[in-house]
Amino acid sequence: MTVVAQVLVFAGVGVVLLSAAGVVRARDLFTRLHLLSPVTTLGAPLIGAGLVLANGWHLGSGAIVAVVVLLAVTGPVLQSATARVEARRRGLTDEELPS
Repeated sequence: MTVVAQVLVFAGVGVVLLSAAGVVRARDLFTRLHLLSPVTTLGAPLIGAGLVLANGWHLGSGAIVAVVVLLAVTGPVLQSATARVEARRRGLTDEELPS
């Protein structure tokens, strides 16, 4: 594993661990969702890039890239949809707004 790959993987793991520590301490669902976003938008891509650099480009690396892209694209959408459902459940949003 090259030094650059190690730095990328360890940075990504650091982001995930810091976010997990924040989620454990958070008491509100909205705060937990907010603290989850660095994992999907920063942590996973850093880890994926480090793994691709360490292993070289082949079919397994393509699978890593596909999973990371899928997570980075769908993660924020799922987080905002979850927050919208919770806001509706708590009565924090106006029902007249379009879905």
